[in-house]
Amino acid sequence: MTTTRVAELTLRDIEAFLYLEARLADESDYDAWEALWTDDALYWVPAGEDGPDPMTRMQVVYDNRNRIATRIAQLKTGKRYAQSPPSRMRRLISNVEILGSENGDTVVGANFVLVEGRERGDVLWAGRTTYRLRRIDGVVRLAYKKVELVNRAGALPTLGFLI
Repeated sequence: MTTTRVAELTLRDIEAFLYLEARLADESDYDAWEALWTDDALYWVPAGEDGPDPMTRMQVVYDNRNRIATRIAQLKTGKRYAQSPPSRMRRLISNVEILGSENGDTVVGANFVLVEGRERGDVLWAGRTTYRLRRIDGVVRLAYKKVELVNRAGALPTLGFLI
């Protein structure tokens, strides 16, 4: 596997990747979504007040690459009570910014609004996501995703899908 610097990515390349990642999650294309991640990936959704050390704070999600695979396997069973029937989802990605680089990865920030349609009513999710993107063998991959929900300090509805 050859890794090259992602700093060569244009804002348009980055936006196209973020839109793809969002669409795959919204449409529950779990295999394709999982394939976006690097082997050393980290997927983090903090709960409560944020801090620099996720090991000292409450987390909604704090998954390494193996745990991402386990989460996907569980979602694919179709037996997740919180997603029976599955939610209908669409998210909007905006305010995409290149924030810098870290260890050869391009650090990107973006806002999102997600509408989750459920049988018992719609739920609105919103927040800011930080991504670290890396080009591997010419393809952009996701090395890190941190989703900071606007309402993370309060009680959250069940999160039984890919945020």
